[in-house]
Amino acid sequence: MLTDLQCKNAKVTGKQTLLSDGNGLYLQISPVGTKSWRTRYNFLGKWKWYTHGQYPLMGPAKAREAHQKVRELVQESIEPVMHRKASKRRLLEEHETTFAKVAELYFETKKTRIVERHAQNTLNRWRNHLFPELGSMPITHVKALDIIRALKRVEAQGKNDLVRRLKQDCSEIFSFAIVHEMATRNPAKDFEAKAVFEKYGKHHFASIGPDDIADFIVALKENKARMYRPTAIAIELMMLVFVRTGELIKAQWSEFDLDKAEWNIPAERMKMKRPHLVPLCRQSVALLRELNQLSGHRELLFPNRNDPRRAMSNNTILQDLKRMGYKGRMTGHGFRSLAMTTIKERLGFPHEVIDLQLAHLKRDKIQAAYDRTTFIKERTEMMQAWGDYLEQQGKVRLHELKYGS
Repeated sequence: MLTDLQCKNAKVTGKQTLLSDGNGLYLQISPVGTKSWRTRYNFLGKWKWYTHGQYPLMGPAKAREAHQKVRELVQESIEPVMHRKASKRRLLEEHETTFAKVAELYFETKKTRIVERHAQNTLNRWRNHLFPELGSMPITHVKALDIIRALKRVEAQGKNDLVRRLKQDCSEIFSFAIVHEMATRNPAKDFEAKAVFEKYGKHHFASIGPDDIADFIVALKENKARMYRPTAIAIELMMLVFVRTGELIKAQWSEFDLDKAEWNIPAERMKMKRPHLVPLCRQSVALLRELNQLSGHRELLFPNRNDPRRAMSNNTILQDLKRMGYKGRMTGHGFRSLAMTTIKERLGFPHEVIDLQLAHLKRDKIQAAYDRTTFIKERTEMMQAWGDYLEQQGKVRLHELKYGS
């Protein structure tokens, strides 16, 4: 076995020489004096050389460890040089398949299924909260603790609902990576968020309950907030048709057939990229005809007052709800929760009919493949019953206030 002193004092002869360390390990000295550790091995009847590293960066002890690993590979019928090339290739692939790059690949497929604004918000969410902590890591190196560390930063900002969304995002990204053979496991599923994050839980948009409907309608009818008439109509329609806020305020007159009492929302404006049919009750049609007198010459139902080419801001509705005294109690999205609860409890329509009208995405792929006209008769009846119910609630409450009964 060679000592460090022997390696250091080995003479340069002007030609290549080998000093044996035993068992096939050699210190090779080049004609110009470069000293390298090499293993000579026989694989499938052929003698080959494997270079480990240069002396003195690699000393005799380290060289023997590397030499032993080569011998073990040969004993396992693994060709050492090919094994090293495969390892380097894996490292390069890992460098190319960082968490951020895989997430961006997944985003390219995801964005075709969701509306443009929602898609951009999703990508921004990843860039702001996931990429700083996880982005440069090879996706196969990301562990549950790494994800928790990133989400803890979000939790510290008080953004508890965002924690829920980001955990789900991580799970989807890893599922995509597994399907495309860029990862073998999903660390986002290795921990229960409720056990890790103090206030983890699904955020519920503020919404009044069924017993509050009458007072809300009265407050809106009395128009105490002195709101802009189109905004009042928007709020009434939100209650009547319970679509997502963005779907209403960006609606175009070309989507409506008031004679047929139908609103056809195109796929590109829906959250899940599916066309959606909204049957209109007579109360909704009356409001739309009134609105048509105000904005019918425009493309949009609710044009922005400062720039008619843009739609009304979502904040406009929130601010008027606040002025009505419903800050923290009602939101645009809350009308969807209110409709689902009340129609089910008070009007007795089945859950699946309400769910279809809400345009919820079904988890089951077979259920998801429904046509936009599924249950259209039942949905039309339900929407008119809902319109009549709201109208009656307002009339009863106004009567009570007028006569004190």
